[in-house]
Amino acid sequence: MDWITLAALGVLFLAGCAFVFGKRVDPAKARELVANGALLLDVRSPEEFASGHIKGAKNIPVGSVAGRVSELGDRSRAIVVYCRSGMRSSRAAGVLRDAGFAHVHDLGGMGNWRD
Repeated sequence: MDWITLAALGVLFLAGCAFVFGKRVDPAKARELVANGALLLDVRSPEEFASGHIKGAKNIPVGSVAGRVSELGDRSRAIVVYCRSGMRSSRAAGVLRDAGFAHVHDLGGMGNWRD
């Protein structure tokens, strides 16, 4: 495969990810949402969470989100979800939307928060 074909496949992959997983929330908007009562949800492992997380975040690993939605309260409450790089947060955001949460915002990687 030549580099042009690889580049084209990369563009298609990224476009597909944006379609499937949805748009990420802007960090400033995420901060505003949390300041106004949104739940901040960290979907990394407990070990990753223990090694550092955004202040005020609740930790539910991505693989446990579907089974623990009852812990998240009112499904009309906004949720800002994040992980390390953005892959797990995208998956978790989809699970939450499928579970009926109306206002799910994917921050992506926690580095996007920028304290």
